[in-house]
Amino acid sequence: MALVRIRREGRVAVLTLDRPEKLNALSTALERDLALALEAEEVRSAGGVVLAGAGRAFSAGADVHELRDQTPEAIWSYYRETGAVYERVAALPQPTVAAVHGYCLGGGLELALACDLRVADETAVFGFPEVGLGILPSSGGTVRLVRAVGPARAKELLLLRDRFDARAAERAGLVSAVVPAGEAETRAIEMASRLAELPPLAAAVTKAAVDAVATASHEAALLIERLAYGMLAGTEEHERATAAFEDRQSRGGG
Repeated sequence: MALVRIRREGRVAVLTLDRPEKLNALSTALERDLALALEAEEVRSAGGVVLAGAGRAFSAGADVHELRDQTPEAIWSYYRETGAVYERVAALPQPTVAAVHGYCLGGGLELALACDLRVADETAVFGFPEVGLGILPSSGGTVRLVRAVGPARAKELLLLRDRFDARAAERAGLVSAVVPAGEAETRAIEMASRLAELPPLAAAVTKAAVDAVATASHEAALLIERLAYGMLAGTEEHERATAAFEDRQSRGGG
């Protein structure tokens, strides 16, 4: 039985972590099923992707039973195999939105950070317990947290804040919106549906450009955006979108 369910909501693919009895703990089996789900036609043909969790949580983090007695060789192998799924989520060409409710801890928060945007309901509880366990977030979480909130706030969240609620996550810039309990997935689908209406190549290139300029020098960042503009400006997608815009303007639309 697959540990990740896939369904379509119009042009949006909704991927649901489906291990509720373990609060969607991220076992290697679940990570493997998530990787397979990302390759499914329902996802490949979607204009936007929502990641959600079944039951009482988005994900309570890594499966602790799999963390014990790991050798350096096994850890290195993990990052090359199922552990690579976090980067695959981040590399999706479509805009992605995490719908967070309940626990979103450790690896679960790293998975949410791999999405482009995050929506949390009022039940959401965030945290990075790794340092207290003598390790650190290593599935892209440390990197993405620093890029999202800056080094000082990242150190605070990693070292001082055991857990924090949805409003604190919003103030830190980790989530785009906080909604009433039970409404995170609905809002995430609404956002992803709107994102799915964007010209797909422009959305994909913009995502990649934003990620690249985050760590580039000023000169390199300018070059990235200018080259991306030069590529997109010559596409039929741009011509169609411009013609549609001009048509709306001529008819008095917005």
